[in-house]
Amino acid sequence: MTEKFIANPLNLFNLRRVEHCPPHFFAVDFDVATADKKLSDWIFENLSGRFFLGDVFVTSKNMCKRAAFEIHGEATYFALQLHEINKI
Repeated sequence: MTEKFIANPLNLFNLRRVEHCPPHFFAVDFDVATADKKLSDWIFENLSGRFFLGDVFVTSKNMCKRAAFEIHGEATYFALQLHEINKI
């Protein structure tokens, strides 16, 4: 039995990662302990919707990392796996 590969159109047109966080995306803020590439690679491999990954100011002096997702269930899955993804 052969499996069909269905390409994600958002990947084909390089539209999955957005540069600005839209207000309807569900955000997960955290202190980063690993490389951004490891985080974005995990998102590309395990999730399918659009996402934002970048730095945000929590206070005037403190910054943290924000991962925000258009599909709220993907934000939940990411948050549950974050302790494994965000390791040194």
